[in-house]
Amino acid sequence: MQKVLKEKIIEVCDKKIAVKGAHVGVSFYAFFKNKNDNSELLMEAATWWIKTHKLNHFEKALKIKNLVEKL
Repeated sequence: MQKVLKEKIIEVCDKKIAVKGAHVGVSFYAFFKNKNDNSELLMEAATWWIKTHKLNHFEKALKIKNLVEKL
């Protein structure tokens, strides 16, 4: 996983957890703007989320953060 994506995922998860608590859910779309300005990074996130880890559309932010930190 590219460093920029890893950092973005951790940042977004930390913010969501701080605002809504440890049980807040996220989708891989949460790490991107509403427009497709970096399709390569979006596909990397989607592949990691869907193919590599077979995660549901929404997962707990804490779970995602822990998975990414282990990379």
